[in-house]
Amino acid sequence: MQISVTGRHMEVTESIRDFALERVEHELADFPRILNAHMILAIEKHRQIAEVVVQGPHHLRVEAKEESNDMYASITAAVEKVARQIERQMEKWQEHKGKEPLSHAETRAQELG
Repeated sequence: MQISVTGRHMEVTESIRDFALERVEHELADFPRILNAHMILAIEKHRQIAEVVVQGPHHLRVEAKEESNDMYASITAAVEKVARQIERQMEKWQEHKGKEPLSHAETRAQELG
Protein backbone atom coordinates (compact mmCIF):
# COMPACT_ATOMS: atom_id res chain seq x y z
CA MET A 1 0.00 0.00 0.00
CA GLN A 2 1.33 3.40 -0.96
CA ILE A 3 0.77 6.12 1.61
CA SER A 4 1.43 9.79 0.93
CA VAL A 5 1.07 12.77 3.22
CA THR A 6 0.63 16.27 1.81
CA GLY A 7 0.39 19.61 3.56
CA ARG A 8 -1.87 22.38 2.33
CA HIS A 9 -0.84 25.84 3.56
CA MET A 10 1.59 24.21 5.98
CA GLU A 11 4.82 22.30 6.09
CA VAL A 12 4.42 18.73 7.33
CA THR A 13 6.93 17.97 10.07
CA GLU A 14 8.54 14.56 10.49
CA SER A 15 6.64 13.86 13.70
CA ILE A 16 3.26 14.58 12.08
CA ARG A 17 4.22 12.55 9.00
CA ASP A 18 5.33 9.59 11.12
CA PHE A 19 2.17 9.75 13.23
CA ALA A 20 -0.05 9.89 10.12
CA LEU A 21 1.75 6.95 8.47
CA GLU A 22 1.56 4.90 11.66
CA ARG A 23 -2.18 5.54 12.11
CA VAL A 24 -3.00 4.69 8.48
CA GLU A 25 -0.93 1.50 8.55
CA HIS A 26 -2.44 0.43 11.88
CA GLU A 27 -6.11 1.13 11.04
CA LEU A 28 -5.99 -0.21 7.48
CA ALA A 29 -3.98 -3.35 8.27
CA ASP A 30 -7.23 -5.37 8.22
CA PHE A 31 -7.78 -4.44 4.57
CA PRO A 32 -4.79 -5.83 2.64
CA ARG A 33 -6.22 -5.08 -0.81
CA ILE A 34 -6.08 -1.29 -0.37
CA LEU A 35 -3.94 0.14 -3.16
CA ASN A 36 -3.08 3.60 -1.86
CA ALA A 37 -3.94 6.16 0.77
CA HIS A 38 -3.44 9.90 0.51
CA MET A 39 -3.62 12.14 3.56
CA ILE A 40 -4.04 15.88 3.08
CA LEU A 41 -3.34 18.06 6.11
CA ALA A 42 -4.38 21.71 6.23
CA ILE A 43 -4.54 24.63 8.60
CA GLU A 44 -7.24 27.27 8.20
CA LYS A 45 -7.16 29.94 10.90
CA HIS A 46 -7.46 27.92 14.12
CA ARG A 47 -8.83 24.74 12.54
CA GLN A 48 -6.59 21.74 11.97
CA ILE A 49 -8.04 19.69 9.09
CA ALA A 50 -7.11 16.15 8.07
CA GLU A 51 -8.55 14.59 4.93
CA VAL A 52 -7.94 10.96 3.93
CA VAL A 53 -8.59 9.47 0.49
CA VAL A 54 -8.26 5.68 0.15
CA GLN A 55 -8.44 3.78 -3.13
CA GLY A 56 -8.80 0.06 -3.65
CA PRO A 57 -9.88 -2.52 -6.21
CA HIS A 58 -13.27 -2.57 -7.93
CA HIS A 59 -13.56 1.25 -8.00
CA LEU A 60 -13.41 1.54 -4.21
CA ARG A 61 -12.78 5.15 -3.26
CA VAL A 62 -13.45 6.33 0.27
CA GLU A 63 -12.93 9.85 1.60
CA ALA A 64 -13.15 11.30 5.10
CA LYS A 65 -12.51 14.77 6.43
CA GLU A 66 -12.17 15.78 10.07
CA GLU A 67 -11.31 19.03 11.79
CA SER A 68 -10.46 19.96 15.35
CA ASN A 69 -8.12 22.20 17.32
CA ASP A 70 -5.42 19.50 17.37
CA MET A 71 -3.84 18.05 14.22
CA TYR A 72 -3.18 14.68 15.87
CA ALA A 73 -6.83 14.36 16.91
CA SER A 74 -7.95 15.28 13.39
CA ILE A 75 -5.68 12.63 11.85
CA THR A 76 -6.90 9.95 14.25
CA ALA A 77 -10.58 10.78 13.70
CA ALA A 78 -10.27 10.89 9.89
CA VAL A 79 -8.44 7.57 9.69
CA GLU A 80 -10.96 5.87 11.99
CA LYS A 81 -13.82 7.24 9.89
CA VAL A 82 -12.24 5.86 6.70
CA ALA A 83 -11.76 2.44 8.34
CA ARG A 84 -15.46 2.35 9.31
CA GLN A 85 -16.51 3.31 5.78
CA ILE A 86 -14.32 0.61 4.22
CA GLU A 87 -15.63 -1.98 6.66
CA ARG A 88 -19.21 -1.02 5.79
CA GLN A 89 -18.44 -1.30 2.06
CA MET A 90 -16.81 -4.72 2.51
CA GLU A 91 -19.86 -5.93 4.44
CA LYS A 92 -22.10 -4.80 1.57
CA TRP A 93 -19.98 -6.75 -0.88
CA GLN A 94 -20.08 -9.86 1.33
CA GLU A 95 -23.85 -9.65 1.81
CA HIS A 96 -24.35 -9.28 -1.91
CA LYS A 97 -22.17 -12.30 -2.69
CA GLY A 98 -23.61 -14.44 0.10
CA LYS A 99 -27.21 -14.46 -1.11
CA GLU A 100 -28.31 -17.64 -2.80
CA PRO A 101 -30.53 -17.55 -5.89
CA LEU A 102 -34.27 -17.71 -5.32
CA SER A 103 -34.57 -20.98 -7.23
CA HIS A 104 -32.21 -22.73 -4.77
CA ALA A 105 -34.14 -21.39 -1.79
CA GLU A 106 -37.46 -22.57 -3.26
CA THR A 107 -36.20 -26.09 -3.98
CA ARG A 108 -34.74 -26.39 -0.50
CA ALA A 109 -38.03 -25.22 1.03
CA GLN A 110 -39.93 -27.84 -1.00
CA GLU A 111 -37.54 -30.56 0.17
CA LEU A 112 -37.97 -29.61 3.80
CA GLY A 113 -41.73 -29.06 3.71
